[in-house]
Amino acid sequence: MSLSEYVNTFGQHMLRKHGERVHKIAINAGFTCPNRDGSKGIGGCTFCNNSSFSPNEQQPISIPDQLDAGRKVIPKRTGAKRYLAYFQAYTNTYAKVDHLAEQYEQALAEKDIIGLSIGTRPDCVPDKVLDLLCRYRDQGHEVWLELGLQSAHDDTLKKVNRGHGFAEYAKAIQASQLRKLPVCTHLILGLPDETFENMHHSLDKILDLGTDGLKLHPLHIVKGTQLARQWKQGDYTPLTMNEYIKIAADLIERTPADIIYHRVTGTAQKEILLAPEWCAKKWAVLNGIENELKNRNSYQGRLEAHFSDQTFQQQVVN
Repeated sequence: MSLSEYVNTFGQHMLRKHGERVHKIAINAGFTCPNRDGSKGIGGCTFCNNSSFSPNEQQPISIPDQLDAGRKVIPKRTGAKRYLAYFQAYTNTYAKVDHLAEQYEQALAEKDIIGLSIGTRPDCVPDKVLDLLCRYRDQGHEVWLELGLQSAHDDTLKKVNRGHGFAEYAKAIQASQLRKLPVCTHLILGLPDETFENMHHSLDKILDLGTDGLKLHPLHIVKGTQLARQWKQGDYTPLTMNEYIKIAADLIERTPADIIYHRVTGTAQKEILLAPEWCAKKWAVLNGIENELKNRNSYQGRLEAHFSDQTFQQQVVN
């Protein structure tokens, strides 16, 4: 058995759609963030040290070189020979449209790059940016807009110095839906003072508005962040691995079967990870989520009224 027996994963979605494995290659294009450059704040989110997400954070090299580095590693792990350029580090729509187009098109010029996945904030997707992404979509490229919501609770977003609220996310989702531009929404589990009920509620609000994909991340504590100082002072306690596995399984089985899970956990580099230690054990967490769903005799969509058992099985098999 594998996780894709229980979850509508991005990898299996790409395999069904394109007839072969397609993998994302992470790109750092040197963008910044309005929550770091003073436009909305300074210092970024309390949990943010972007090198925990981007291996090229310190000295980003050219986009073609970053793609080439990914090609040298990914085929050995997954067998993929075609890729999406995943603009991941910081806010990848936070620049003039001409500059964005220049960066994106460097990636699309590579023959094995079939599309883009653009990571950004809900408050940084003006119409001109959405129209640019739709242009690539209309040219036949695979295009995903990845919105880092993290929580649907404005008080939580304020605590972590996010610099936007749920209203900006709702506006971005609605503008994307008008253009039929696929959106993957990011949620962080274990944010300060959030209960399991809060996390359930965040998912419910996302589903009420509609989304095409989801990513789940555990909140991990990395060096050089305000969260690290809070943790050292005893003001924040991260989720245990068992707690994370339980809430991830809860959310998965409440998610409609047609929504694509791009990720159900996240890791940080060992050299900057402070806690929890289990965030360095990707496969242990993935296996734990799979086993939890198996033990519940459950799967994505089981607790969602609009999708039957047969619907999910057809999506996974086809």
